[in-house]
Amino acid sequence: MDTHPASEVITRTLDAALERTKAAIRIALCIISVLCICFALPIPAHAQARPSTSQIEAPRLELVVLGSGGPGATGRAGSSYLVLLDGVPRILVDAGPGSFARLGEAHLSLSKTDIVLLTHLHIDHVGELPGLFKARAVSTGEAINFRVFGPEGSNGKPHKQGDASFPSTSRLMHLLFDKQGAYGYLKDFSAPVSIQATDISTRLQSKQKPQLLLNENGLRIQAIAGHHRDAPAVIYRIDYGGKSITFSGDIDAQGLADLRAIAQDTDLLVFNTVVLDPPGSPSVLYTLHTPPKAIGEVARDAHVGQLLLSHISPAVEEDNAEVEASVAKAFTRPVTFAEDGLRISP
Repeated sequence: MDTHPASEVITRTLDAALERTKAAIRIALCIISVLCICFALPIPAHAQARPSTSQIEAPRLELVVLGSGGPGATGRAGSSYLVLLDGVPRILVDAGPGSFARLGEAHLSLSKTDIVLLTHLHIDHVGELPGLFKARAVSTGEAINFRVFGPEGSNGKPHKQGDASFPSTSRLMHLLFDKQGAYGYLKDFSAPVSIQATDISTRLQSKQKPQLLLNENGLRIQAIAGHHRDAPAVIYRIDYGGKSITFSGDIDAQGLADLRAIAQDTDLLVFNTVVLDPPGSPSVLYTLHTPPKAIGEVARDAHVGQLLLSHISPAVEEDNAEVEASVAKAFTRPVTFAEDGLRISP
């Protein structure tokens, strides 16, 4: 039987242990080298820690589109916008059907919203007003004073045969929210609610100047008469934090001079866009709305910073490339087509 000296067994055992130790050292050195390289390299910009949402400063002035559509049930809510000041929803512009649901989808609170601007009193611009007022009422237990601005009634302008008759904004508020009104219960349903309504003149005058509605805490709101055939209409401009947004409302050719006046150098012009250039739409619509070519000319003449085309009709949605090209013949700055839920800063 072969035998090995004890010293030879011990030697082989030590040699094996040494090799294992060397291998472990080589692995450790590799790991240390890799770590050194990683720590020496700069961290890519996209991998660096980013500030949380709460750390990002909100724009001074921002617009949220609650409704970008018109009177038809086409998948868009009726015309409605929220204006945010320093990230807080403060101003509601129009309240078309469907905007209540869009508000919920936007996850925005109306708890600080107390200014309402109505461009005119067609259903697709005010039909959701009771629901949004109630949403505001249940958002807080504190007393609410709505300041509502809108057009005077049909009695304030010449009445032609065949024209529809419209109440003033203050009359509409009475019909809806007075104690004997359709929704009179809302006055003390969740929180005490009061409404201060202001009727704005819609008479067209030569070289008319905008009317100052509010001037408080850096917020300026101006208005001027628009024109939407037989519906008394108002154009609004909001200035805050060195930026401005102007709302055309539904407007025909007779109101464009006033729009040019109030929109001078505005950062963002929200222009209701319903018809194609003639003869692409029914002729009656040109007595109510402004075609794309004229929209571009107004924006150019007023030195507008950017255009937001809203109140989109199916015809405009189908031919938006044609519409954009027509606007661009005169206006070469940014043009955006509104969508429900869009957020845009001037």
